[in-house]
Amino acid sequence: MSVPYRQLGTPTRGGIICTADHASNHVPEDIPLGIPAHLLGEHIAVDIGTAAIAELLASDHSIPAHIAAVSRLVCDFNREETAPGLVPEASDGYPIPGNVGADREGRLNRFHRPYHSALEHWLAAAEPALILSLHSFTPHLASRTEARPWQVGVLYNTDDRAARIAIPLLEAEGLNVGDNLPYSGRDLNYTMNRHAEAHGRPYLGIELRQDLTQTAADHTRWAALLAGIAQRVASSLA
Repeated sequence: MSVPYRQLGTPTRGGIICTADHASNHVPEDIPLGIPAHLLGEHIAVDIGTAAIAELLASDHSIPAHIAAVSRLVCDFNREETAPGLVPEASDGYPIPGNVGADREGRLNRFHRPYHSALEHWLAAAEPALILSLHSFTPHLASRTEARPWQVGVLYNTDDRAARIAIPLLEAEGLNVGDNLPYSGRDLNYTMNRHAEAHGRPYLGIELRQDLTQTAADHTRWAALLAGIAQRVASSLA
């Protein structure tokens, strides 16, 4: 049975660790979702670009990465165990018929709990100076009409220490930065609530707009930029 995460690099005490909760569109063969195949390449199935960026952070910038290896449509790692969206029956207006009546406890035991247990052990061993939580967002939701002009969003719940440092640094790069936009970390922040806020660990929640995360050049640029920003944030927090 496949492991629901990949871990690249070796954490060092007091360093930076990247998490990528939605980095895969993999669906195990024994879980028929009942959706058109093309949707597995869309934002409802995967945070486009995050796997490649996380891999570069680990290989080129000494930021080890804990990367999801199963689609959010199978099990959403950034949701509480009791959240309806953990095993979504619909996403952005698209029905997911294979998830109706799904064995939630089975998905929790097979995917969600191992993912978070492994991350918990990694973080406890390293006690990083900063966790970089990496996500991406679609420029256009199918189910809503409002514009999403931000190129990058910085998300947080109650701990905004890293966010307050990072936002002006990102703006100084000429970026249109969303402060708890296009989503609020006060609503969707499970992984960081559990592994960062609950332990007093600083974290930087990043959302990249997906039209800017398409190519190898995009991935290289973002990895370098985020590594630099994360290092400056970690230094400022020390």
